[in-house]
Amino acid sequence: MRAVIQKVKSASVTVEGKVVSQIGRGLVVLVGICNEDTFDDVDKLANTVLKLRLFESDDGSKMWQKSVTDLPKGQILSVSQFTLYGNVKKGSKPDFHRAAKGHIALELYQQFLEKLKNGMKHVEEPENSVQDGVFGAMMDVALINDGPVTINYDTKNPKDRQIEDIQN
Repeated sequence: MRAVIQKVKSASVTVEGKVVSQIGRGLVVLVGICNEDTFDDVDKLANTVLKLRLFESDDGSKMWQKSVTDLPKGQILSVSQFTLYGNVKKGSKPDFHRAAKGHIALELYQQFLEKLKNGMKHVEEPENSVQDGVFGAMMDVALINDGPVTINYDTKNPKDRQIEDIQN
């Protein structure tokens, strides 16, 4: 699984002119799922998103101190995006053959959302803490990037170590 993780002040997803989800301070996670991904990749990505320390200390004096789960009103907006597996090595038209087929990707994506929701149960409004777009739809994603802070992560890349490995 691949993800682009962005620290945001706010974000929303609009489909066919209607806002379908929106968040305040937290993370926007663009998620791509490939043919080789398994539930182990779901666990790796969810754990990384939930533990990644992208937020400053309470007094703002130190960066990289808190994760989204440490914020009382932290939120996550997840957006499925198969185009993260686009390949342009053979010219200017992207090839998406590595992206998982719809029904397989949907199952893994739904499991990913559940893992995020389980990890956000302790925030002030857990029922609103994890939002997502509309799987397979053309979406307008709007956000105010905070920093800006943007992290690329790939569960299959050995150089992208898991947060548990870093903290131990």
